[in-house]
Amino acid sequence: MKAFIVKRYGKKEKLHLTDLAEPTLNQNDVFVKVHSAGVNVIDLLLRNGDFKLFLPLKPPFQLGRDVAGIVIKTGSKVSKFKIGDEVYSSSGNHHLGTYAEYISIDENEVALKPKNLTMEEASSIPLVGLTSWQALVELANVQKGQKVFVQAGSGGVGTFAIQLAKHLGATVATTTSSANIDLVKSLGADIVIDYKTQDFETILKDYDVVLHSNKDTKILEKSLRILKSGGQAISLTGPPTPEFATQLGLAWYLKFVTKLLSLGVKKKAKKLNTKFTFLFMRAEGKQLGQITQLIEAGVIKPVIDKVFPFEQTNEAFSYLETGRSKGKVVIKIK
Repeated sequence: MKAFIVKRYGKKEKLHLTDLAEPTLNQNDVFVKVHSAGVNVIDLLLRNGDFKLFLPLKPPFQLGRDVAGIVIKTGSKVSKFKIGDEVYSSSGNHHLGTYAEYISIDENEVALKPKNLTMEEASSIPLVGLTSWQALVELANVQKGQKVFVQAGSGGVGTFAIQLAKHLGATVATTTSSANIDLVKSLGADIVIDYKTQDFETILKDYDVVLHSNKDTKILEKSLRILKSGGQAISLTGPPTPEFATQLGLAWYLKFVTKLLSLGVKKKAKKLNTKFTFLFMRAEGKQLGQITQLIEAGVIKPVIDKVFPFEQTNEAFSYLETGRSKGKVVIKIK
């Protein structure tokens, strides 16, 4: 099969189109003919080597987690899906490789594709949808009347999280550039802050939840200060915590490393009587099924900026790296 691979770590490294053997079909796997694949920031970070301490990938390796396609084979113990099903997924760390013609995925990481979405739209959803769900529903348990601050509202996670937070009944604040104010308002943002000209710390106060996605430690500290007592900052960019290390089943010394890395921010959060949590999305088909229901009900709509053909996967990466995409970038494999 045709697939893109990474030959070595590096920020300037290009992906290489090559011929690979088809992936192995395990007894609990569905074998999917890939139609479309979503591009995510985690793909860039893995290629760069930013996560190789915690997720070591031996080059050459494949990238890509988000996928939409059709089941063409099933493992002997698969019970949830059948040949011909249209599905989507954000595959687990052990199943990377959606920038390819085929992928084999554990059935527990898969859900039926929303009937009202195209394959391209469906492939844009899984990672940002599950990230938002695990942050706002699972970790924060957002309730009607609470206040949620979603940073970078026009990005992939931001466009989904704003819609989910509004559905949960929250007042939603977000940051974006002036060019995207109308977009985030259309998604449900109540308070929109132009990050180029305004300081969110001077505008927001007593928030229940912050969904943090900026690498700047000063932004994280500001995020803690706008929380009410008992509020929670959920970070997608770190620093990683011992809880994250436990989730991945990492060795004791890596747990110790994460303890050191997160010690400072946890101390600051405790001093403010708030909580800091690092979220590293896990693949979860059941939750994706719940997201499907919201999409089919019209509660949440995908936001796609550009769709690139398979041969232009590197161009898709470059476009995502500009940081100017509105919503998601998608690759069409079929």
